[in-house]
Amino acid sequence: MASTIHNCLNPQGREEGLRAAAEAVRAGECVVLPTDTVYGIGADAFNNAAVASLLATKRRGPDMPVPVLVGSWTTIQGLVREFSDTAKTLVEAFWPGGLSIVVPEAPSLPWNLGDTRGTVLLRMPNQPLALELLRETGPMAVSSANISGNPPALTAAEAKQQFGDAVRTYLDGGQAQVGEPSTIIDISRGHPVILREGAIPAERIGEVLDLDPESLRRK
Repeated sequence: MASTIHNCLNPQGREEGLRAAAEAVRAGECVVLPTDTVYGIGADAFNNAAVASLLATKRRGPDMPVPVLVGSWTTIQGLVREFSDTAKTLVEAFWPGGLSIVVPEAPSLPWNLGDTRGTVLLRMPNQPLALELLRETGPMAVSSANISGNPPALTAAEAKQQFGDAVRTYLDGGQAQVGEPSTIIDISRGHPVILREGAIPAERIGEVLDLDPESLRRK
């Protein structure tokens, strides 16, 4: 079936696009959506066939697990083994925004995001269109919208150039507000460790957690 780019910059297009995207996600399809960093390709996080399709569309293996985006602070509590004080502090300080948090996943979850070793990477994006879709669909597995090895798409049209009709529904929210990628912090193994420095500097995280920023940096 041919793909459609929905212009979500006007109210009617936004409404139609969100409805089409939510239906596609519920049907186990991948969709392209804007985030606050780059465009992403997303699928229902709990539909293992859909996540496998996402990886196949990107031509990426399970050795690089797919992050999960959520639409609210409270969603994280059902996805983690324990909602620790550290997780709560980071979520309240930096979500929605550019901090991705690696936490121990709840053992009962029926998802397969790749070789996660019992953890999951969670983020709440600071992008209204993405948040509206996430609140409709629930948690989504979302990776950057590009064929593995290619530059991430900064517009819906760029994403369509890479994926074509492999994705049926594209949400156009305008040019991605590209700054830096999200900072990734791992709090799954005791002392927090920054795996990738990005939009949120180590100094800010250290300030919030009352820790020396150098102790957060990966050794």
